[in-house]
Amino acid sequence: MLHTDFRIGLEFHTAAGRWRCTDIGTRVIVAVRLDAPDVTWYNGPPYAVAEIVLDENDLEGCSIDALAAAESSQNP
Repeated sequence: MLHTDFRIGLEFHTAAGRWRCTDIGTRVIVAVRLDAPDVTWYNGPPYAVAEIVLDENDLEGCSIDALAAAESSQNP
């Protein structure tokens, strides 16, 4: 995905799982991984789960489609 593809609230996939975009910086995307046992942990900001910063190198492994994200991790 490209930086311009992201918007706050967008759910996307990587080889590590499903994520939700929580902030968009000039060169980075901030997201929470959607694997918490309680959906109320995603009410925020602030969030009860850690926000992770994804830089331009990480965006290559992001996809709207879960299958495409898994395939891109297997074919570097």
